[in-house]
Amino acid sequence: MWRSGEQVTAMSDLKKVIIDGQEVEVDGAMTLIQACEVAGIEVPRFCYHERLTIAGNCRMCLVEVVGGPPKPAASCAMQVRDLRPGKDGEPPVVKTNSPMVKKAREGVMEFLLINHPLDCPICDQGGECDLQDQAMAYGVDFSRFREPKRATEDLDLGPLVETHMTRCISCTRCVRFTTEVAGIHQMGQTGRGEDAEITSYLNQTLDSNMQGNIIDLCPVGALVSKPYAFTARPWELTKTESIDVMDALGANIRVDTKGREVMRFLPRNHDGVNEEWISDKTRFVWDGLRRQRLDTPYIRENGKLRKAGWDEALGAAAAAMKGKKVAGLVGDLAPVEAAFALKELIEGQGGHVECRTDGAKLPIGNRSGYVGTAKVEDIDDAEMILIIGANPAVESPVLNARIRKAWSQGAQVALIGEAVDLTFDYIHLGTGRAALAKLAAMDHGDKHGKPGVTILGQGALNEADGDAILGTVMATVEAAQSKLLVLHTAAARVGAMDVGAVTDGGMEAALDGAEVVYNLGADEVDIAAGPFVIYQGSHGDRGAHRADIILPAAAYTEENGLFVNTEGRPQLAQRAGFAPGEAKENWAILRALSAEMDATLPYNSLAQLRSAIIVAHPHLGRIDEVVENEWHPTGAAHMGDADFRGVVQDFYLTNPIARASTLMAELSANAKARAAAPIAAE
Repeated sequence: MWRSGEQVTAMSDLKKVIIDGQEVEVDGAMTLIQACEVAGIEVPRFCYHERLTIAGNCRMCLVEVVGGPPKPAASCAMQVRDLRPGKDGEPPVVKTNSPMVKKAREGVMEFLLINHPLDCPICDQGGECDLQDQAMAYGVDFSRFREPKRATEDLDLGPLVETHMTRCISCTRCVRFTTEVAGIHQMGQTGRGEDAEITSYLNQTLDSNMQGNIIDLCPVGALVSKPYAFTARPWELTKTESIDVMDALGANIRVDTKGREVMRFLPRNHDGVNEEWISDKTRFVWDGLRRQRLDTPYIRENGKLRKAGWDEALGAAAAAMKGKKVAGLVGDLAPVEAAFALKELIEGQGGHVECRTDGAKLPIGNRSGYVGTAKVEDIDDAEMILIIGANPAVESPVLNARIRKAWSQGAQVALIGEAVDLTFDYIHLGTGRAALAKLAAMDHGDKHGKPGVTILGQGALNEADGDAILGTVMATVEAAQSKLLVLHTAAARVGAMDVGAVTDGGMEAALDGAEVVYNLGADEVDIAAGPFVIYQGSHGDRGAHRADIILPAAAYTEENGLFVNTEGRPQLAQRAGFAPGEAKENWAILRALSAEMDATLPYNSLAQLRSAIIVAHPHLGRIDEVVENEWHPTGAAHMGDADFRGVVQDFYLTNPIARASTLMAELSANAKARAAAPIAAE
């Protein structure tokens, strides 16, 4: 089946078609609705979605095919190559606005509204509802039906998706998404005719990290966001395009704010990164931005933290750092600007900075070793995909859905690591280093000429022999003429590696003998007793508990920041609101501290700072581009024999923002309860 975005493989299959008097030449495999989009003509639809299989059951996209059957045709289910040319060989003619089409659409809309309740004043979809919009554009202002409306029971799909199934028009988008993209089989349609309804198998709740996408897909108000329900209308919201930092994929998102509060996150389409999907953590973590926030500086005295002003806190931090051996740690959510400024400040004092806080053996200065050579898009065309030491279903659910799409189109997927549920079938080659060594020793000549992607996870790199594993994998990739994609779990990691926020010997070398540790949002690290700790971050998490001075900083929705995703693509996160209380932007805090230390950093604005970054690292100025990395194999060395371990133990609680969210805590508890539930035989 042809889908929009795929390359035209056979130029000879191009067909000419006349749509509303406009002649266009398109791939014969295109459907009529896609050909209309190429011609710039809008065709209404409910069930059709370009990333899902064709259902053809809403009939809203009817068009007239001149010379065809004497009835309107569903444009989503008819291909251009199926059209018959005119009697003299002229291109076939399609009309989308003829009297026949107008009457057909009005009839379809009238049928759809037979049982639809008049919920618009209290429906959360109001103002952004496809049914509302298309009823206004293509419907009529009366109905011939006076019979009582049908009602159905609402489903319990869990704490994320609220259902009002009486509004459902049976477009089956939710069923197709959960089955095809999310890879779960808990929703379906039962019954026939008036008894047909969407339901869940045995009243199960949805068990997927991507279930929230059915809220966006639903063209009516049958599936809405339960946490967002009755809180805002779309016209009250300020919309800001930004980047997600809950994992390292860098999904494109839209942040909707009402006043100072973030109300919801929605996905933006980006074919090269997240298509138009986001994970549930990305979508629903917004309540964590309101809780456990640091909004004023603190200084620890006599074992207790007390509030302080900025002048006092910065003065105390500067006094603590002057003349001391200083180390800096870069956390998982820090933008590139903050990592660069911290590196300049700490190294200017003779100290060391480290961003590999999980101990990952990522090579310094070798971008092919810590990013790889593959784009996320390369997964689409791969015939062979090898996953090593990673569980993309929890480390990056949207990337996992992309691998599933490649698998569904015939790609062969193999895994070395813990046997986990990836929502698709794969060949399990083994659980650890022995399987990798066996694979590396094989002859890979049969893979030459076939597109392949090897995905290397942090579970393989953050052990003591991580550099040996990386060398072995790179040698194997080279022998197979494949491409390498290093799958990170921290949104800030690649950007911090790019600006050189690393130390030979890793975190142990950076902290060795340090009298003062400047902790830039590294909340996944336990800092031993001894050093004086200055913590700069947005939430009162583990890092703040250990701190002697706390400097409150903005979260990712509250400052403009640059993030580099796992494939090495620089992307800009835009400020959607302002930080609470006295919290400041990350780079501005470091700039102010440098002035207190009489080591003023040479930039007074974010624009000047970015200019300095681009001068030092030009590729970071190429926003939304994936630069080609030169291949530098690190050299294979002796590996141990242990199994690879997963690095994400709890998908919902991986960072301080998620840990501050009550909804993420509920989802985490539900997931643990589901995992512990006895099977029927018990």
